[in-house]
Amino acid sequence: MADKTIFVLNGPNLNLLGTREPEVYGHETLDDIMARLSAAAAPHGFAIDARQSNHEGTLVDWLHAAQAAGAHCVLLNAGAYTHTSVALHDAIRSITVPVIEVHLSNPHLREEFRHQSFVGMAAKGTVCGFGADSYLVALDAAARL
Repeated sequence: MADKTIFVLNGPNLNLLGTREPEVYGHETLDDIMARLSAAAAPHGFAIDARQSNHEGTLVDWLHAAQAAGAHCVLLNAGAYTHTSVALHDAIRSITVPVIEVHLSNPHLREEFRHQSFVGMAAKGTVCGFGADSYLVALDAAARL
């Protein structure tokens, strides 16, 4: 059943969704979003293993864990680490599990420093700009892999 698991890894500050800059990130909490994602995954026969950490190394460890578990795919919202983490880039390149980068907002429409994505350079693809629905779009893509 491991190959029917999708890891959903969420990075720094995503634990504050619902209260953090709702004009940018919306009013849903991370738990709300993950509940919707789990419900959407069930008809595809997928289980969601959702995790959140504010620590870069933990996210790297979880990417390795997805590989060890034989996960079908990883949906990764690395938050600000998207734009700074060569470690996440290298971890994605080090595993064979496909990784789909996910963002609630569209980084390309925001500050210049958000336009570069070390995660996106290594990921299979990127979904951004659809708010909480970005996760659902990424799930649909993962189901087709």
